[in-house]
Amino acid sequence: MSSTNPETLDLTPPTLEEIRGARRRLGDHVRTTPVWQWQEGTPASVLGEDTRVFLKLELWQYAGTFKPRGALLNMLALEPAALARGVTAVSAGNHAMAVGYAANILGTSAKVVMPRNANPARVAGSRAYGAEVVLVDDVHRAFEEVRRIEREEGRAFIHPFEGRQTVEGTATVGLELMEAQPDLEAVIVPIGGGGLGAGVAAAVKQLSPQCQVFGVEPSGADTMHRSFASGHPENLDRVRTIADSLGAPHAAPYTFSLCQRYLDGLVMVEDDHLRRAMALLFQEVKLALEPAAAAATAALLGPLADRLRGKRVGLIVCGSNIDPETFHRQLQPA
Repeated sequence: MSSTNPETLDLTPPTLEEIRGARRRLGDHVRTTPVWQWQEGTPASVLGEDTRVFLKLELWQYAGTFKPRGALLNMLALEPAALARGVTAVSAGNHAMAVGYAANILGTSAKVVMPRNANPARVAGSRAYGAEVVLVDDVHRAFEEVRRIEREEGRAFIHPFEGRQTVEGTATVGLELMEAQPDLEAVIVPIGGGGLGAGVAAAVKQLSPQCQVFGVEPSGADTMHRSFASGHPENLDRVRTIADSLGAPHAAPYTFSLCQRYLDGLVMVEDDHLRRAMALLFQEVKLALEPAAAAATAALLGPLADRLRGKRVGLIVCGSNIDPETFHRQLQPA
């Protein structure tokens, strides 16, 4: 996992042909998740009857999130000998589960590093897919440990959000959404490290340049906001949000460059906004979501409400791996 000089990095976005090719390579190993119209209730009352809201339900993906798309593409690109040596990853949980899933179906081993405060359901889910889980004190220590495993054990590092293969994988989410609803006027996508935002925006903008794409971050993990402000990828000293799967400790050159190129704007939401969106989606849509998966809804009903009133809007429901106890605890303040 050596550092890359941004000046020499190929920042070319994946083409539509490459994105469609990625979807073909993924085949039946990933689901084409449904797009569901939220026709009644709060969106209509808050945004008006003319507003149309469509949910891209990636929580019904294998391993519970969009993450297998990028993890699988990265592993399919490995040489047979490298794949046989196994893979490693760092994650608060969703990427770890995806790498475990991908390793399982491709017949190799995975060793994943997770912070000790990772959601227990995700730790158990990673182990259920056959991954060996290494727990460390925090996400910064996790990146150090995964470098050691890569170096000493010869395992291929599968990055949680950076790199061309990862972005081609996440772009298939945007491809499927636009194929299902080609006349969308806006799409809202959660931002953690930026891999999902970069891929979805690249696909949406090439398929429908007039469609606006907005990224949403929790205020306690505003890496992309800081990076946009400075003009280069920034680091966080600490993540302070309930949306732990959006808590990337840093931005990275390739995904940052594509977010810069394709996003029409970034907004932030507070943890209380995420809790209210979780409660709303549970009450009206019957979805039990982790906080990150409610971020797009929180943005639509909050900072983007006036801009998107009366439009056809797609929301990326990025996934949901959460245990009942944590879900209940997060909803209490809401």
